[in-house]
Amino acid sequence: MSEKTIAKTKQKSEQSVNALWQKFSTVGILVLLLVILAVSRPQLFFSSSTLTQILAQSSVNILIAMGEFFAILIAGIDLSVGSIVALVGMSCAKMMVAGVNPVLSIAAGVLIGAFLGFINGSLVNVTKLHPFIITLGTQAILRGVTLIISNSSAVFGFPGSFTRAISKNIFGIIPTVSIIAIAVALILAFITQKTKLGRNIYALGGNKESAWYSGINVNLHTLIVFIISGVCSGVAGIVLLGRVGSAEPTAATGFETYAIAASIIGGTSFFGGKGKILGVVLGGFIIGVINFGMNLLSLPSTLQQVVMGALIIGSVALDTFVARKR
Repeated sequence: MSEKTIAKTKQKSEQSVNALWQKFSTVGILVLLLVILAVSRPQLFFSSSTLTQILAQSSVNILIAMGEFFAILIAGIDLSVGSIVALVGMSCAKMMVAGVNPVLSIAAGVLIGAFLGFINGSLVNVTKLHPFIITLGTQAILRGVTLIISNSSAVFGFPGSFTRAISKNIFGIIPTVSIIAIAVALILAFITQKTKLGRNIYALGGNKESAWYSGINVNLHTLIVFIISGVCSGVAGIVLLGRVGSAEPTAATGFETYAIAASIIGGTSFFGGKGKILGVVLGGFIIGVINFGMNLLSLPSTLQQVVMGALIIGSVALDTFVARKR
């Protein structure tokens, strides 16, 4: 066999391995984690409430991660998602305590999230700065606003009907918050896979200049991406509010790390233009499994940040390695 033939065979083999990794890496990581937990704590892992707890714990992460996914898809990032979650949750809590109907409060919360995303997108378009800089600034600003309107105190005492509706389990197994996350995922999956808007966003992430030359309105699509991110964070803020039963001014601190990790683990390229909502949902579920597993193993909560940081570095490094090979 000639050297040229050997080289071609080796190249095809590497391409096959890369393709398999891209398709099944997320599922493989999830299965590995579940096996580890099942072996280490079988008596607790196989209890009837385990799946319900993991689903409920994962839902907020999945919602935030889906918004982050769109920002990363255009080769950007949104570091303000955690602060938007806190501000929307606090705003909804304040409105309900003041006597506003819970349904109207929820609708207002979603609109607030969309408006905050609109601000992020507008600032990115006007200043032409990288989204990292813009959202790093708005992250601090929005957290400060949350502390101001709450007087740095928790808010509680809103209608029990709201918390019961959010924390209820369908058929005693599936949390309502998971149904909400799945519904949002289906809508966003349809947008990304079946609409012109979705195709344009992928094109924008693949190559901004080429997208502009092909007639895509770059500023408009950038604005839409950050509005989607804001809406997802707003919904997550409402869900978190219902689950916890109170609005904390420091709520969702560091959740942007979970969102980024879920997106990258779910197969979204940090360089833009590649990724799917299903992968992000699985990535968010993996984060939920990790958090639940660390609690199950009685590991300190501070170690979770170490694990998340390591996962982000490892996932991005692997994504870069696979891209270079390809």
